[in-house]
Amino acid sequence: MQRCRAVLVGLLVFCCAHVSQSIAATLRVGFGASKPPYVYEHESRGLEYDLVAAALREGGDELRPYYASAERLHRMFKQGELDAMATTGSASDVGAFYSDSYIEYQNVVVSLASRDIVLQRIADLDALSVSAFQRARYMLGAEYAAMVGRNPAYREEPRQIIRSLLLYAGRVDAVVADERIFNAFNPLIAGQVDVAQPITIHRLFAPTPYSVGFVDSAARDRFNTGLAALRASGEYARIVARYAAQ
Repeated sequence: MQRCRAVLVGLLVFCCAHVSQSIAATLRVGFGASKPPYVYEHESRGLEYDLVAAALREGGDELRPYYASAERLHRMFKQGELDAMATTGSASDVGAFYSDSYIEYQNVVVSLASRDIVLQRIADLDALSVSAFQRARYMLGAEYAAMVGRNPAYREEPRQIIRSLLLYAGRVDAVVADERIFNAFNPLIAGQVDVAQPITIHRLFAPTPYSVGFVDSAARDRFNTGLAALRASGEYARIVARYAAQ
């Protein structure tokens, strides 16, 4: 009888441990809202979403996504409402365990060609009205941060689509955006503004590498292991190819 009781207790402990591990392996991960082709919020897919989900899965974890603006995600992370946050890095002002870089964005400055704006360096933005994505002031380097401090007409938008509307409506001189995100919004806003207006692309930035920020270092290490496995197997390249035309 005692032996049976000991076996039952052992099984209970074993089952509880595995349930605990299963719960712990479901990570609440924050993504920026509506950033095609990187994140399609209402479809649970996108280049960035798919890469993060696949790397987590390879590392033994599962994804529970949350979508919000960058500033809100950082507040949620600091308040313990998220286990991890995508599209961040050590330059951001939040304490986290940062993964290896899993994606790069190519940020550019976009202006209407009709304004004849010439930009040769970031400081040339000082005299312009500029709309950028949230937390660009942290992620685009010291020269950019200095420009932000000098420019009273600088703003950051919680919804990235707003920047495109402002530009084509002539409400700002320039916007700072990832080139693919900017292009992806054109068909979505064509009924509201004239997206056929010629634009000028100013290439002032090197590619921006992004990491996933984790609350737990062990989860970060599992993600890095999964990311390396994705690259080695060719699955990383296959995911990227899926969105190449978007």
